[in-house]
Amino acid sequence: MENTQENSASQNPTPADDNARQAADTTSTAPADAAAAPQTAPNEAEAALAEAQATIAALKEDFLRAKAETENVRRRSQEDVAKAHKFAIENFAENLLPVLDSLEAALSDQSSDLAKVREGVELTLRQLTGALEKGRVIALNPVGEKFDPHRHQAISMVPAEQDPNTVVTVLQKGYVIADRVLRPALVTVAAQK
Repeated sequence: MENTQENSASQNPTPADDNARQAADTTSTAPADAAAAPQTAPNEAEAALAEAQATIAALKEDFLRAKAETENVRRRSQEDVAKAHKFAIENFAENLLPVLDSLEAALSDQSSDLAKVREGVELTLRQLTGALEKGRVIALNPVGEKFDPHRHQAISMVPAEQDPNTVVTVLQKGYVIADRVLRPALVTVAAQK
C-alpha cells in the first residue's frame, strides 16, 4: 500500500511540486538560451575578426604597392641623373662641331694666299666664340676694373696712372660659365703710388 500512496502523491501535484517543476523547466531552457547567446557572440566576433583581417590585407597590399612605386620613382630618377651626367656636354659638343669642320677644311686647303688663311682663321675664331657663348662660357676682359682675387690672377704690380689695385693689362683672358670661374684672367695690377 505504500506504493499506492506514493503514486497518488505523484498524480496529485501540490503547489510546491508545480513550482519545482517550473524551476526545472526554466533551468533546462535557460542553458539552451545561454548556449544560443554565446553562439551569436562568437559569430559576431568571427565576423569582426574576418573584417579586420580583410582590412589588414588591403592595407598591406596598398603599402606594398606604394613601396614599389617609390622604388620605381627612385630608380627612374637615378637613371635620369646618370643620363644627365653622361650627356650633359652633348649640346656644347654639337655647337663645337662646325668649328672642327672649319679647322679640318683649313688644313685641307692648299692655298698659299695668306689673306685667305687669315680670313678663315678669323671666321673659325668667331664660330668658336659663338659656340662658347651658346654654352654660357664668357670671356673676362677686366682692364680698368678693381682687382678681384676670385676672378683675376695677378702676375705683377706695375706703376701706372690708374688707381691702385686696378687691372692695367690682361695677359691671358679668363673665362666664366654661369658666374663660376673656369679660369682666372692673368693680369698686371697698378701698384700703390
